[in-house]
Amino acid sequence: MNSNHSVAPVSPGSLSNAGERSVVPELLAPAGSWDCAEAAVENGADAIYFGVDRGFNARHRAANFGLGDLDELMAMLRRRGVRGYVTLNTLVFPDELYSLVEVVEAIARAGVDAVLVQDFGVARIVRELCPDLEIHASTQMSLTSAETIAVAAELGLARVVLARELSVAEIAKIRSATSMPLEAFIHGALCVAYSGQCLTSESLGGRSANRGQCAQACRLPYDLVCDGEDRDLGDVRYLLSPQDLAGYAAIPDMIAAGIDSLKIEGRLKTPEYVANITGHYRRAIDQAVAEGAVRLSQQDREEMELSFSRGFTPGWLEGNDHKRLVPGIRAAKQGIEIGEIDDMRGDEIQIHVGAAVALGDGLAITSAAKFKANDAYAGSGFADNHQGGRIYSLRMGKEKLKTVPAGSDVWVGFGRGDIHWERIEVGATVFKNDDPKLNKKLSNTFGGKPRRTRQVDFEVVAKVGEPLQLTGRLKQRGESDKLIEMTVCSESPLEVARQHAITKEVLADKLGRLGGTIFHLGELSATIQGDPIVPLGILNAARRELVDGLLAKLSEAPVRRIDVELARKLVEPIGGTRSLAVDSLNESPEDAPVGTPSLNVLCRTMEQLQAAIDCQVETVIADFHDVREHRQAVEVAKAAGVPILLASIRMQKPSEMGFLKQLVKQAPDGILARNLAAIDVGIAAGLPVVSDFSLNVANHRSAEWLINRGVSRVTTSYDLNADQLDGLVSATPSGWLEMVIHQHMPMFHMEHCVFCSVMSPGTNKTNCGRPCDRHVVQLRDRVGQLHTLQADIACRNTLYNATPQSAADVVSGLVARGVGWFRVELLEEDAVQTSEMIGLYRQLLCGQVTGRDVWQRLSADNRVGVTRGTLEAKRNPLAII
Repeated sequence: MNSNHSVAPVSPGSLSNAGERSVVPELLAPAGSWDCAEAAVENGADAIYFGVDRGFNARHRAANFGLGDLDELMAMLRRRGVRGYVTLNTLVFPDELYSLVEVVEAIARAGVDAVLVQDFGVARIVRELCPDLEIHASTQMSLTSAETIAVAAELGLARVVLARELSVAEIAKIRSATSMPLEAFIHGALCVAYSGQCLTSESLGGRSANRGQCAQACRLPYDLVCDGEDRDLGDVRYLLSPQDLAGYAAIPDMIAAGIDSLKIEGRLKTPEYVANITGHYRRAIDQAVAEGAVRLSQQDREEMELSFSRGFTPGWLEGNDHKRLVPGIRAAKQGIEIGEIDDMRGDEIQIHVGAAVALGDGLAITSAAKFKANDAYAGSGFADNHQGGRIYSLRMGKEKLKTVPAGSDVWVGFGRGDIHWERIEVGATVFKNDDPKLNKKLSNTFGGKPRRTRQVDFEVVAKVGEPLQLTGRLKQRGESDKLIEMTVCSESPLEVARQHAITKEVLADKLGRLGGTIFHLGELSATIQGDPIVPLGILNAARRELVDGLLAKLSEAPVRRIDVELARKLVEPIGGTRSLAVDSLNESPEDAPVGTPSLNVLCRTMEQLQAAIDCQVETVIADFHDVREHRQAVEVAKAAGVPILLASIRMQKPSEMGFLKQLVKQAPDGILARNLAAIDVGIAAGLPVVSDFSLNVANHRSAEWLINRGVSRVTTSYDLNADQLDGLVSATPSGWLEMVIHQHMPMFHMEHCVFCSVMSPGTNKTNCGRPCDRHVVQLRDRVGQLHTLQADIACRNTLYNATPQSAADVVSGLVARGVGWFRVELLEEDAVQTSEMIGLYRQLLCGQVTGRDVWQRLSADNRVGVTRGTLEAKRNPLAII
């Protein structure tokens, strides 16, 4: 056979030539392993996202893929018409950028369709290395409005993954104000904190969520302490653990809102989970497009719950309902609630089952109230207050059964020793949380021969005296959709048939025999002239050659512009700074800048502000929950001749530009910008802007991007320990940086309001009665620490670490290296404590006391002591004590 092929462009899948959006959003599924990737493909995913084992991805514990796997994985995905996205969605430190370039080069050469990025500097390096590789802004970048997207778009983004905290109505507002393709989560686990804004794991255990090492402190129990007294919340103990997102009912509204991609969470989940959820959402999207509605059966919902569920919720898609989002009863997988125990006998319980059960199914039973916390069994079984086991027997009367339908009264038996019966009582809730038959059905949907095939259209030209000509055509899905076309011809011309000339029906039968391949026959067109005979051997050979040729063509990686050297230039320290390989910060360079560094004090009350002004600090920052106090703060500071900055809200959602414009209206001396929109508002008003820690600057190229946009100084990320801060200072002009040297770490920053959820009859800020204005609330963790909870002007909650963190040990090293701005952040200190703290840090900055002196005195003054927190490292190159 002779073959030739051509590629003709067609309209892209997500945007037509006229710029109109497709009515069918992409279905994006997680793939933490090869089996998960195959499960996603076979069950209807349009794209998958996955990490590589070289790090840089926010699911450090997933199996992930090796760089050596990428060629094979992407070739498989291209053959199947599925796009592949690599997650590079963590913060990257300066000394890791060299390795990052190697990873991005491998990703680009393998033909990966896009990378998901959190770090501004990483986005810049990807763009320089391969302009043809799409960059998607991860949800970790905390983009919550058209205004924040407009700023981030300058990084060369091709798509934005929106924060989970947005409602469908808010997504529609964003769509109306931006042409940026938008992606949103539709199913899976919910973080209680904004992604990219959770510092809990870092604060409590040195495991950064921004580095893929979340310890899931949100899933732990907490006690509520209101105005110094414990509040009895009954069974509600998991105050920060949301139920899981199940947004299938919102799909028609999401499509109407203009969403481009619907994303399933779950790179740590099993292949069966991926198969289950992907399959159900594939059918739901198709139904929404065809019928304008999604109707999920009870069986469908139960199947999804059985793969994994903490209880289903629409999340924030329908707006804020804090009680529905976090019922607080349990935090682990629960499955289906099937009833309550009516009677107990031996190793059996009697129950009226609300769902079908079978031998071997897994059940979980809630423990009696007296055993639910702090007992010898706590932490065993299902979460810390459940007993679990598999069904050993099913009995109705004397009849023993293998399966029992929903609605039956049945005695359920367990294996001997599976259940601690002294912990169980009549009335306990029973859950079905595992179904081996369902798992087997799901595992049968992937592995072996392909079950999801692609349509290939055939065109046949069969003319007497000419070679048989067979052409195959199919569309290659993706942002750059192509029409893949290939033609094969027989080596000899066709002869006139003596008996059975070829017909279109015979052609359809023989060419349609594509079983075992990834193709199925679509349209067949045939031109037949002169009653030719086409021997079946020739026809079959042509079909096989065409299939092999199409597979080879589909497997080819795209040709891309790749410039590794250009990317490496961004890795190098910015001009005038020292090499990362020399000069640790415990060595004071002879040419270090001379001068007293400046102290910036962030105040959260007028009392603190007045005390800071009385101490004559260089600058104050007002971060007040009551915006009406901003005017007074500015007046007091200006009257005293002390420059004042106003702090913005941390997240800016649609319809919240007023919060930012109000800051400018008060005519402060500058803005502390906690989101990208606030940066632009401040710069447009001609005010100096300091970007805060929430912009997550961890490397010099992120800092440079913000400085080039007009930011005066960049606050370093709280994810940096001493070694990593050393790297940032070594690679960055020291005048760009501001360092927070004392603060209570803001652990969780949440759209969820604990005040409303458990201290109000309301469901959201429109009807809660604002208990946050009247009460001082703390959350007690399992080790007895009392963490302060506060609500900001947008009613978002922040939980602050009980123990203040100090970087006193490293200040002298930073001063010696030319860092000129340092910040102390207050929380609940009174005027006397404020003055004492400012005085102590002033002495430190002037070299009158050592870091050790500060450390010891703060431990005594604060009683609870301070910790070195994220700035503690085995090697502390910043320490000069």
